[in-house]
Order: sequence, then C-alpha cells, then structure tokens
Amino acid sequence: MQSAWTLLSWGPQGWLDDIGYGVFVTASLAVATLPVGLAIGFFVALAKQSPEPSLRIAGNIYTTIFRGLPELLTLFLVFYGAQIGLQKLIHLVDPEATVEVNSFVSGMVALGVVFSSYASEVFLSAFKAVPLGQYEGGYSIGLSKGQTMRLVVLPQLIRIALPGLANLWLILLKDTALVSAIGLSDILRQAGVAARVTKHAFLFFSVAALIYLVLAIISSIGIHAIERSVSRQENAR
Repeated sequence: MQSAWTLLSWGPQGWLDDIGYGVFVTASLAVATLPVGLAIGFFVALAKQSPEPSLRIAGNIYTTIFRGLPELLTLFLVFYGAQIGLQKLIHLVDPEATVEVNSFVSGMVALGVVFSSYASEVFLSAFKAVPLGQYEGGYSIGLSKGQTMRLVVLPQLIRIALPGLANLWLILLKDTALVSAIGLSDILRQAGVAARVTKHAFLFFSVAALIYLVLAIISSIGIHAIERSVSRQENAR
C-alpha cells in the first residue's frame, strides 16, 4: 500500500499535480466570476432604487429568483438549459449538428447570477447609507449625474459595501466546489477522483479542506489589505 507521502507527491505515483490543477481551476473560476457578479449586482441595485416602477419590479424579481433557488439547482438549470436552448437554435440551421456547453462558462454564469443577487442587496444598502446631500453637493458644483456617481458616490459606496462584498467573495470561493457536479475538474472533483482510485477518501478530502482553508486565509489577508488601502485613501481626502 502506498504511503500518504507518496500519494501526495508530484509525478505518476502521486496526485499532487492533479490537485494542483484543481486549485488553478477553482481560483480561475472564482476570479472570473467576481467581476461578472459585481457588475450585474451593481446595475440590479441601481434598478431596485430607480424611480421607474418597471425597473424596480424587474430587480426585485431577479433577486427573489436567484436568492430563492439553491445554488446547485441554478447550476444545473444553466448548464443543461443552455445546452438544450443552443441545440434547438442550431437545429434550425443544421438538424444534424450538436453542441456542448463549456462547464467552466456555465459555472461562471450560474455562480455569477447567484453572487450578483446577493451583491445587489449589499450595494443597495450602501446606496441608502450615502446621504442625499452628497448627490446634491455634486449637482451644485456642476457635475452631471454620471460624474456625481463616479467621483462622489462611488468612492463612498465601495468603502461601505466592502465588508459585505468580502463575505460574499468567501462564500463564492466555497461555492465553486459545486461545479464538480457538472464535470469541471476543480479541487473537490480531483480530490474525489483520487479518493476513489486510491481508497484513501479521508486523506484526500482532508487535503481539499486544508486547501480551501488556505485560500480563505489568503483571501482574508488580501481583503484586510484592501480595506486598509481604502481607509487611507478616505483619510487622505
């Protein structure tokens, strides 16, 4: 029977290279999803505080759906639903053609919409925390709505929303484990394959747990650094 050190080594007898690739996939997926979720969440928050009733209703429906559905179910709906939809569209042109949806893109879209639904609530709370006088002050010195948002409101918004968004990032990092269900070779899937082949389930799942904890610690250090930088910039103003 192979020792734990042999199993956790690089090369043909070990599984560390496969798990390392899983770490790369997990980190790449989280980093690719973050800007998508932030952008959608920001615009959904704008819609939810819009004076236009239809935009408010649309924003509320969006957040209700994706906060109400389990993340795994959303992932399956995006992965299989997109595949069925694209297949039907392609059949209109070529009945014999087939299409496969990329699991990385599906995971990014599914996790992105879930992340954005929660991020929109964080942004909405931050918008409400910015006094109306800040908007009025920007308009009074001749700034347009766009300039007021970019130069006056957005810096304050980031500072207020940062703690909530930081928590959502850590949740996103853990939720990437769900993509193993659609065949993406992330940390959990690679650990699961190694566990089944070697019959050392506890060893490899413990390694996966340790890797997720390390990623969370690194993220926390980065978040604290960003918070300090934002605070220094705020004090400098």
